[in-house]
Amino acid sequence: MTTKPYLTGHYTPVTDETTAHGLTVHGTLPRELNGRYFRNGHNPRPGVTPTHWFKGSGMIHGVRLRDGRAEWYRNRWVHTPALDGVPYMGADGVPNLRASDAATHVVEHAGRILALQEANLPYEMTPELDTIGAHDFGGRLKTAMTAHPKTDPVTGELHFFGYGPFPPYLTYYVADAKGDIVRSEVVEGAGPSLMHDFGITERYVVWLDLPVVFDAEEHSGIPYRWNDRYTPRIGVMPRTGPAKVQWFEVEPGALLHVANAYEDERGRVVLTGPRYDRGAWEQTWKFWVGAPGHAPQPMVGATGHRWILDLATGTAAEEAVDDLVTEFPTVNEDLVGRPNRYSYAVAFPGPELDEYAIVKQDHTAGTRELVRMGYGRMPGEAVFVPAEGATGEDEGYLLTVVSDIAKDASQLLVIDASAPTTAPVAVVELPRRVPSGIHGSWIADADAASAEAPSTEGGAA
Repeated sequence: MTTKPYLTGHYTPVTDETTAHGLTVHGTLPRELNGRYFRNGHNPRPGVTPTHWFKGSGMIHGVRLRDGRAEWYRNRWVHTPALDGVPYMGADGVPNLRASDAATHVVEHAGRILALQEANLPYEMTPELDTIGAHDFGGRLKTAMTAHPKTDPVTGELHFFGYGPFPPYLTYYVADAKGDIVRSEVVEGAGPSLMHDFGITERYVVWLDLPVVFDAEEHSGIPYRWNDRYTPRIGVMPRTGPAKVQWFEVEPGALLHVANAYEDERGRVVLTGPRYDRGAWEQTWKFWVGAPGHAPQPMVGATGHRWILDLATGTAAEEAVDDLVTEFPTVNEDLVGRPNRYSYAVAFPGPELDEYAIVKQDHTAGTRELVRMGYGRMPGEAVFVPAEGATGEDEGYLLTVVSDIAKDASQLLVIDASAPTTAPVAVVELPRRVPSGIHGSWIADADAASAEAPSTEGGAA
């Protein structure tokens, strides 16, 4: 049997959980970086071959930084029922929302650290990556939860949604800064599309109803396919009041990850992110399922795109931003929902690039800077952490874990976001190769304070 591509090379799973202390640091770790960098990804147990990349069990890798030191590294599976083989569907045919892989993202809100996968409930973790259990917001969360919630940087509210292949297709939630759900509403007019991400602005929520839709004939374990007959739309809905959506028809394309959304000076809604056409999407899907003829990497052909949605005229305009193949876009999260000049992403080998890189894109100047990784090295999503006392949008650091396939090793890079092509500020040597994964977060000590628990090793975390 052919080995699945998502279980080989940079994606080869690790086989155990481990902890290491006193990590070697090259350069100088900024003393202001007091917190934890956590990165989630799919890591099936030994002997398990999932039918789809996204079906691999979640494993979080963490690095603890404090006072200029890299105190520890640890990796832990998210211990859910699915990890122990409990099926995703109950005997009654109803999805078991607790049987999650919890493998897509890890975020913090209101002192809770949540491992996320969009078909299930979130799983709460301790700051030492022990699994606490499924979190349903005190019984208020009645559906699955997206892996891409958005925290409003001004209000502290968490905006998120649950979607599925059967009505009601889409439910919108808002949790206040204390972590209590204060709004739950079905969004009428949405369809059975693969709605992996969404956007928020200061006044609106932005929905993606694009032509990758539910298809019961897709047997890979993720039952969605591109459908040319499905009308692609983007919806704009006020954040306050009834969930009334203004839908805009757009050109066929798929969008997995939103870089940002905001309102421009004319009140139009602007949405950005890497867009797939049908050919790029289907080549990408082949990697995810291990189909013959798959590309050598899991993201193929997604390039920067901008949609401009005019609520006054009801018209949508689209434009290419860059022809570099990118994915996993991030921004300074203090500007989520607000106009941003800079974004960051993983750049994949393609027509313009023969190696992996981190790219910083300047959307005002229309320029980009590439942090090339070198042969056999693949970075993960670059998480932006603002510098202490920062006044500029790009004053801060990019944190990314690099998988070095030739050395069978990994490093955590700390890059100066304002001057990314200079040498990294610091490089932390990790005690093992970390498989290339999906999404991660920087969780500052101040944000995780109410989630602190006694260390499993007998000391303070």
